[in-house]
Amino acid sequence: MADVNRGNRPLSPHLQVYRLPLAAITSILTRITGHALVAGILLLVWWLVAAVTSDRAFACADWVMRSWIGFIIMTGSMWALWYHLLAGVRHMFYDAGMGLEIETAQKSSWALVYGSVALAVLTLILFFVF
Repeated sequence: MADVNRGNRPLSPHLQVYRLPLAAITSILTRITGHALVAGILLLVWWLVAAVTSDRAFACADWVMRSWIGFIIMTGSMWALWYHLLAGVRHMFYDAGMGLEIETAQKSSWALVYGSVALAVLTLILFFVF
């Protein structure tokens, strides 16, 4: 076998060098939010099942739902729902062949991030006001 000096060979670019485009990050986040929605759905289903089961079961589930951890899970799920919805709309445009240019994809990615945060804040405001 040939004598190969492996210590002087350049390394291929990795995450320290290569930066993922925003469109790729938002695509990955769409998949993550889709799976994260399950946490909110499970908490909501537990709360509804406990409501029809017994007063004691509902008191326990309602305590968790009204606690700070329940609030964080439900708020995160609400944001994930808005994000996932907007990403789905953007994906429908992608499927139609629209918005695939790099600059347009970059702008739609930022619109997705800002839009989901704005809709989540608006939802929280409406929830606490009404």
